[in-house]
Amino acid sequence: MTGAASGIGHALAQRFASEGMHVVMADVEQRALEPAAEAVRATGADVEAVQTDVADAGAVDALRDRAVERFGGVHVLCNNAGVVTLKPLWEQTLEDWHWVVGVDLWGVIHGVQSFLPLLLDQGLPSHIVNTASIAGLYPGFSPAYDASKHAVVALTEGLHNAMTTAGLPVGVSCLCPGWIRTNIAEATRNWPSAFTPPPPPDAAAEVVMKHVRRAIDEGMQPAAVADHVIGAVRDNRYWVFPNPEFLEHVVERFHRIADQLDPAPSSQPMPGMPPREQIIAEVIAALSGGRT
Repeated sequence: MTGAASGIGHALAQRFASEGMHVVMADVEQRALEPAAEAVRATGADVEAVQTDVADAGAVDALRDRAVERFGGVHVLCNNAGVVTLKPLWEQTLEDWHWVVGVDLWGVIHGVQSFLPLLLDQGLPSHIVNTASIAGLYPGFSPAYDASKHAVVALTEGLHNAMTTAGLPVGVSCLCPGWIRTNIAEATRNWPSAFTPPPPPDAAAEVVMKHVRRAIDEGMQPAAVADHVIGAVRDNRYWVFPNPEFLEHVVERFHRIADQLDPAPSSQPMPGMPPREQIIAEVIAALSGGRT
């Protein structure tokens, strides 16, 4: 699985290892990957750790080849790596877009393109789990992140339908988590060195980040997400919603689409976040130096 040095990816590695599987852990962050792999090895699992930038198709091909060389094949692929920049659309740069789309969408594309032929050639039951997000069904988190995750949902649904229609032995699941206790809010620690360093967040962004970090800190443990994923793989189930409390907002959005109504904020606060009016008031106060 990719993004395996922390968060959901690391929990997946531990969970699959507990099922007696060999595990290949991939992550762009080498310093975090090695201790994460050692933690899984300590359970008695056979683990291969491969530093991988999923935005690089050649690196993903090399990951596939290492997995085959070490273990002879692949039975479950988890395209899980993800990053985010929490900026309004008018402040996002092209480098923000290239980075987020490169990891969150192209990382999944590269994983499917590289591993799917192998899974089909093996002719054995196998499974692909693509990590999208509830943001893939309900936008409003961050423009580049939302767009990437919507694309992952569409890609994954198309892949599922293609495998099902053709009667091929590759199961497909789409993981759409909400608030999970990961360090994705600090994703810019892995900002590409070739890009211009991102500026520090402004006062408005700091307000939003305060609430996002709190929601993440109070969110679901990654191990619980891994349990949901294992269940979906076993049951060959497509949708994986660890946080069903978000579905009310998704349904409300799709009702508006069916009624051909313009997009509008949800009538209820997003789970884990304060009312929109409170956030707006805090942003205004921050931009005015605390004056109301």
